[in-house]
Amino acid sequence: MSDMPVLRVVAKVLIPFIVLFGLYVQFHGDYGPGGGFQAGVIVAAACVLHSVVFGLGRLRRAVPPPLTRALAALGLAIFAGTGLATMLLGGVYLDYARLAADPADGHHYGILIVEFGVGVTVAATVLAIFDAFAGRGGAGAR
Repeated sequence: MSDMPVLRVVAKVLIPFIVLFGLYVQFHGDYGPGGGFQAGVIVAAACVLHSVVFGLGRLRRAVPPPLTRALAALGLAIFAGTGLATMLLGGVYLDYARLAADPADGHHYGILIVEFGVGVTVAATVLAIFDAFAGRGGAGAR
């Protein structure tokens, strides 16, 4: 796509705003629509846009496939670890009230932590799926 400078410039301008919007959806998810799943897809979409415009090789250098697998596992560990922490604190699995002295604060913290884990897992999984299909030898595999 080196022969399309306008597309490259527009992508360079848009990608940071797409990621910023994904972070907004991530951390605003407990107050309104949104959350980890939507934020993960938005952030992954920014990475896919980067790959489509600049090539799969640049995406693989920025986010190598082993890193996407590690991030997917990390997100799952954050989710499961939050549930295990609530059990160790005397509650049932994902009983967020146990995470703080005030149950309302515990619910807030628990939702933020779990949604962050979901967001990391979804973004990494979408990138891994995109990498698997885009890297099958098509034009984008440069």
